[in-house]
Amino acid sequence: MATRRIISTEKTILDKDDDDNVGSAGQQSSSTAPAVPMDVILKLLAFTLAMVVMPIGSYFLTVNTVFRGNSTYAGGLAAIMANVVLVGYVIVAMNEDQSDQLEAKKKGNKKE
Repeated sequence: MATRRIISTEKTILDKDDDDNVGSAGQQSSSTAPAVPMDVILKLLAFTLAMVVMPIGSYFLTVNTVFRGNSTYAGGLAAIMANVVLVGYVIVAMNEDQSDQLEAKKKGNKKE
């Protein structure tokens, strides 16, 4: 089996990657901005916490007080609360997506 020797004038894959990061002025361009905005991460964490706390909390709060020991009804309520949190997250995500589109349209109209 033959191996390929790299000639010193030939660019390797790593050299080509370095060239992609170089800006028009010859300086390397780097972006330290996060890939996901902080408000999106906070919303995700809030809904994750709600997904854990609301169903379990509603079960234990209602199993002995509202449903008088009937764990089937309390479990059903917990499942409904999990679905409420899930639907709430979907609605918030859709509204956020629509607000991003509206902002892009407003910026496009201001430039004209």
